[in-house]
Amino acid sequence: MGDPLLAGLMFPTLFLLILLGLPVAFSLIVTAFGFALLAFGDIAPAQLYRFVDKVASQPTFAAIPLFVFMGAMLERSGIAARLFEAMRLWLGRLPGGLSLAALSMCAIFAAGTGIVGAVEVMVGMMAIPAMKKYNYSNDLIAGTICAGGSLGTMIPPSIVVVVYATQGQLSIGDLFAAVIIPSVLMVACFLGYALVRCALRPQDGPPVADEDIAMPTRDKIWITVTSLLPALGLVLAVVGSIIAGIAAPTEAAGVGALGTIILTLFYRRLTIEVLWSATRATLVITAMVMFIVVGGTMFTSIFQINGGRQLIQSTILAMDLSSGELILIVLLIIMILGFVLDWISIVLICVPIYDPLLRAAGIDPVWFAVLAIIALQTSYLTPPMAPSLFYLRSIAPPDMSYRQMALGVMPFVACQVLVMLIVYFFPATALWLTSFVGI
Repeated sequence: MGDPLLAGLMFPTLFLLILLGLPVAFSLIVTAFGFALLAFGDIAPAQLYRFVDKVASQPTFAAIPLFVFMGAMLERSGIAARLFEAMRLWLGRLPGGLSLAALSMCAIFAAGTGIVGAVEVMVGMMAIPAMKKYNYSNDLIAGTICAGGSLGTMIPPSIVVVVYATQGQLSIGDLFAAVIIPSVLMVACFLGYALVRCALRPQDGPPVADEDIAMPTRDKIWITVTSLLPALGLVLAVVGSIIAGIAAPTEAAGVGALGTIILTLFYRRLTIEVLWSATRATLVITAMVMFIVVGGTMFTSIFQINGGRQLIQSTILAMDLSSGELILIVLLIIMILGFVLDWISIVLICVPIYDPLLRAAGIDPVWFAVLAIIALQTSYLTPPMAPSLFYLRSIAPPDMSYRQMALGVMPFVACQVLVMLIVYFFPATALWLTSFVGI
């Protein structure tokens, strides 16, 4: 059963609906429903319901709302202001010190939330006024905030990693371990770029004046300890328990959610309003994610039923590609799709299609997953459909143009490509830590 011609028409139809302004989730569902009617006729609704039930019965998806709640509570705990102050005190005297502080804070909060928009808006609202005060270049401000926020794609416990592992039938613990070293490399590249640029062009990011950060060392240490250690300890406990095999992802996420409530209580910020706000944010974000997951599952399933997988497999076999060429083509497709689709749609559409091809070619699925996640991270920064730029526009100062934002993220995209190349040529950067999973 299946008509490859119908499968080939599904992607143009999807892109047309998106370009017409229909939300991605609705575009996926409408396309899937329309082509399901052509394939199944009157029983199409019953067939599509099976795919909804498939998503609803996937136990690993239960970790998503718990990780989202964990991030929402951390955001509201008051730790953000403390942490930015600590980073500013220690890094402010360096060239581009405020940019380094913002990137460092983004890395830490990315580990706590796993949500790009939350990290970017929260850090941006504190860092942008401080950087504007010291006349930082607008493009550096934009690149710093957008690139820092995109770290939520990679740094565990990332929702991207959870969804990818589920779709690729991989261990979440293995994939969490695999992205740790590339995440460190990514943060190092971002920090290195900002430091070198501001050292060569001090006018783009001058150091903070000594009188603005003058404070006894003992007070600096106290601020750092009370802001940094609790958040890092919580994240390490959650991710470490998954990697060590002590807890399942859902169990660890539950512990993390409870830990954030305790941490918020410790900072004396726990109120009914804070709990309600965090719960509401969790419901909205989870509903958005799962709605796209349902649409993506429908789309991919109907695509495969119509012979889409066979169409792609026969095309690739006819091209007679080596394993290296196959990897590069798939990564290129992911990055191109990132110009017009969000990461959830790309994962749900692409992984079920290309994963069997990669496995048949003898390519390690965990190693490739890390490459794909880095490619997905670039989709947050590459116009025209760059979510990070949209988040930034909601908090950007009036004198910051879209052109400055787009130019500002390009050096950080180059850093992402550099890390991708490092992982490609040195697979141990992704696979070494996986050998310790469950030990």
